[in-house]
Amino acid sequence: MSPSLAPPAWALLLLLLSRAPPARPSVDTSFRDCARFLYKKQPPTGVRGDGLQWICQHYEGTPRYATLYDPARRIPLYSAYTFKRSSGERSVGLPWMYEPQLSKVSGTGNMLPFPQGESELQLQESQAVLADYADAILYERGQLNPDEHQASPGDKAATYTLTNVVPQAKEFYRTQWAPFLDRIRQRLNNYCRGTPFVMAGVTTAGNTIRKDNLDRVAIPRYMWLAYCCPDFDPNAPYEVRYKLPSYAAYGLNEVVSNSVTEVSSKRLEALIKREMPVDQDFQLFYDNCVIEV
Repeated sequence: MSPSLAPPAWALLLLLLSRAPPARPSVDTSFRDCARFLYKKQPPTGVRGDGLQWICQHYEGTPRYATLYDPARRIPLYSAYTFKRSSGERSVGLPWMYEPQLSKVSGTGNMLPFPQGESELQLQESQAVLADYADAILYERGQLNPDEHQASPGDKAATYTLTNVVPQAKEFYRTQWAPFLDRIRQRLNNYCRGTPFVMAGVTTAGNTIRKDNLDRVAIPRYMWLAYCCPDFDPNAPYEVRYKLPSYAAYGLNEVVSNSVTEVSSKRLEALIKREMPVDQDFQLFYDNCVIEV
């Protein structure tokens, strides 16, 4: 299908949602506001799963990025965002937030700071809460859309919601994933001239964080990231040039054997097909991020 014949992304998403189990009434089922964060406004194809929820992540009344959330596992399967050029500094002291669209606590479409006391208990059936991470000493709250890939205070603040977070092994994050995210930041800062579209997600394998003898939050087996940069510098050095317009990476979310491997987007798709219940036509970016000439 040529781009000129492709239906609007919101129409495809509505079709997907119409085939899914009924969502909570407060979930933003149109998703139109967040189509801008997807390359060609098209979500990945071939994704399957019961009860998955599309979240258009709003902060202070502004759409910030898109997330496919799994309420049963209480983690995002991926977040889709547009990379913003930045110095890589992380914000300090921002509150962690929850997603009212998944809960009956509030009808607002904006993410909000976690309430204190009993009110948090009303949220825990639909999403992860701060208490889930309190005793998980081997893991930290790993953002899929990372603070350091955003620039404005609002975009940075919006990454601090648990619907954008998965349990990430501390050693893996600190020694492997964080340096990798910074390499990507520098690469896109320097050689992507247009808007880079990024997908960051996970695969799951059954391990969970438990609380009160209950499975609460799924622990990803792999972390992955892929980008599509439609307008890039053709004079980039060779070691960068072959990783444009699109490239990807994955890493094993473990204490040991956790190096990050950069691969083509097609090889990442093959890994996801092996690890997750997706269709054989699963594709991260519309038309494989092929740049028209």
